[in-house]
Amino acid sequence: MLFFSFFKTLVGKEIAVELKNDVVLTGTLHSVDQYLNIKLTNVSVVNENRYPQLTALKNCFIRGSVVRYVQINPSDVDTELLQDATRKENSTEVTASA
Repeated sequence: MLFFSFFKTLVGKEIAVELKNDVVLTGTLHSVDQYLNIKLTNVSVVNENRYPQLTALKNCFIRGSVVRYVQINPSDVDTELLQDATRKENSTEVTASA
């Protein structure tokens, strides 16, 4: 749930998604769900010469299981919030196993 919560804070931000088939798409994160499926708007393909069939793409839905990497602008990451959430999740796991 930590990643889902983290990605929800990035809605409206510009991200790049690298897929397992080596396609890299950039766009604005519109939504994300608990399976880490991603919906992008204002999509552009990084290597248009290699994937000309994707140049007309404006919006897309990406199944979470085909994502290799998600690249985020470092200034969009709230490290304090992420560290607090990680500590909180870790402390609940320790408490549950004890």
